Amino acid sequence: MSATGGRLEGLAPDGVLEVTDGTDLVACLLEHLPPLADGDVVVVTSKVVSKAEGRVVPGPREEHLAAETVRVVARRGPTTIARTRHGLTMAAAGIDGSNVTSGSSVLLPLDPDASARRLRAGLATATGLRLGVVVTDTAGRAWREGQTDIAVGAAGLLVAEDFAGRVDGHGNELAVTAPAVADEIAGAVELAQGKLGARPFGLVRGRSDLVLAADDDGPGAVALVRPEGGDLFGYGAREAVVRAVAGRPEDRRVFGAPAPAEDLRAALSEALGLVAEQDGEALVVPGPVPAPGDALVALLAYAHGWDADGADDLRLLPPSP
Repeated sequence: MSATGGRLEGLAPDGVLEVTDGTDLVACLLEHLPPLADGDVVVVTSKVVSKAEGRVVPGPREEHLAAETVRVVARRGPTTIARTRHGLTMAAAGIDGSNVTSGSSVLLPLDPDASARRLRAGLATATGLRLGVVVTDTAGRAWREGQTDIAVGAAGLLVAEDFAGRVDGHGNELAVTAPAVADEIAGAVELAQGKLGARPFGLVRGRSDLVLAADDDGPGAVALVRPEGGDLFGYGAREAVVRAVAGRPEDRRVFGAPAPAEDLRAALSEALGLVAEQDGEALVVPGPVPAPGDALVALLAYAHGWDADGADDLRLLPPSP
């Protein structure tokens, strides 16, 4: 970046032939991309990575959805939003039925970060250059219409910049500013690729500062995935109600860490008009609380990561470590 401003170049070449099981993607990239330079970021769609790795399967995506799903996040009619083994939350677990032989589906790569590392190693061997590699796929966003490409795999790249602790031009300290630059690179190249352009490869030039040393593959795109319970929206609105009513122990983690006592007290007051009294670490709802109020208190406690106990007085306890 110069003193007169920043410049970013992105391109996606034409003429890439159909990729099939066993296609040498490194050779294909070197054939179609312009001469690479140190600090370039090579971008490849996950679909061609999957095709080259033999991840095309017969049958519609509905037949493979269960096997590719770790957890259903939300379901509305024919649309299923699922969390995959990669930690990605995507429609139909990222299974795609476009740009593939009719009657077949393309599954996500088994390990997109590993795929990116192999591509980086192959390109480095062939060119001797310090390069970054991003494997992309298309995803929707909560509260936003439309889709954009994101990084599902990465190698040799700082996937997120951390501005926490830095100071802006007005002297304000930045707290949680962390641009997901790998996703931004994916979206920038998508503009050049086009959805119907048959351009699965791309190149970004101008952010060599994000490209790591040749012997450092970096954390991978998995570093951009929030762990279970770390997201404020682990279920869809309907699904969250159903899971809380069911109260299964294995679902607790998705609701996040136990809430502070004050949050649970506020929820009991707002939803049920009940006043909970602090008793050490516990909250006590003076009782007896008649049904179905007792069940509703237990439901709210579960959703906040607490346990309900007691007969006459409902005693709410944070879970033991």
